[in-house]
Amino acid sequence: MPSSLFGFILMMGRRNQVALAAISVLLFVIEAAPLELQRRIVNAATTGAAYHDIVWLALGYLGLVTAEGLIKLGLNVYRSWVGEVAIRWLRNWTIASSGCSDGSSMEVVAENIQLSIVLAEAEPVGGFVGTSISEPLLQIGILVAVGGYLVFLQPLMALVIAVVYCPQVGFVPIMQAAINRWVGSKVNVMRDISEGMIEHLGPTDVETAQTDRVHALFSINMSIYKLKYAMNFLMNLMIQLGYVGIFVLGGYYVVTGKTEIGTVVAFVSGLSKLTDPWGALVDWYRDLKATQVKYALIRDASKATSPVGQIDLENSDTQSMPAI
Repeated sequence: MPSSLFGFILMMGRRNQVALAAISVLLFVIEAAPLELQRRIVNAATTGAAYHDIVWLALGYLGLVTAEGLIKLGLNVYRSWVGEVAIRWLRNWTIASSGCSDGSSMEVVAENIQLSIVLAEAEPVGGFVGTSISEPLLQIGILVAVGGYLVFLQPLMALVIAVVYCPQVGFVPIMQAAINRWVGSKVNVMRDISEGMIEHLGPTDVETAQTDRVHALFSINMSIYKLKYAMNFLMNLMIQLGYVGIFVLGGYYVVTGKTEIGTVVAFVSGLSKLTDPWGALVDWYRDLKATQVKYALIRDASKATSPVGQIDLENSDTQSMPAI
């Protein structure tokens, strides 16, 4: 197995990652178009435009969001397929490893129990392969496309949104790094609990050690929850402050005739479109750090035994696209 998580991701199929990236680029390129159509529809309705013009704009909006939804559907199915291919490969590798031990019967039992534990980690690791590159590319692209459109539309109102995200750039990485450290500790404790189930210790010693580990796991989980929900609270608070800023500044511009009501509507929708990709990026980074720890666990466990045979990547469907 490759030594790094991203080495494994590339081994599972470079062409698939390139295809996923291309679909992601297509999605974020058209992401700002619905906002412009919303703005035109509202402005047309408030300025007395012909009704058939509004209907055509609405139909265009419907067609655009339908196409966008279908592309997202295809992307999600494709990502899931790539992830499942990686999961299948990891499971086959682990099962092959479990059949190679030539030690005593107790060692074989202990080794197989450990490998069965590792096998359970294959799903989150393999699942991450499907989103490893396309997810951050898509979400960053959406942030750039929508943010650029809003700056073009009304720079001063776009500044309000920038003020919303600037503090998050500071506190989110700090809090997420703390969460990641706790996640790493959690994986290690879970591994200790699993290994404790196969240690040759007296019943009392085993029970005492395992009880301490369970209590440690409880404390770690509570620390993760506190940090995670505190970070979510701060992020949501900043978003709501952004809406307040848009309403106050946008309302002033509309009253003074410096902008149209459709522009304010576009900014409200735009802030919503920026919120989801920002949160998705935070979640992706969290998954990345947790998956790196889990991949290292699988890699190290696999090194303990030599696989019976290399899993045949040529025949594992890693290079062909799924039927959607």
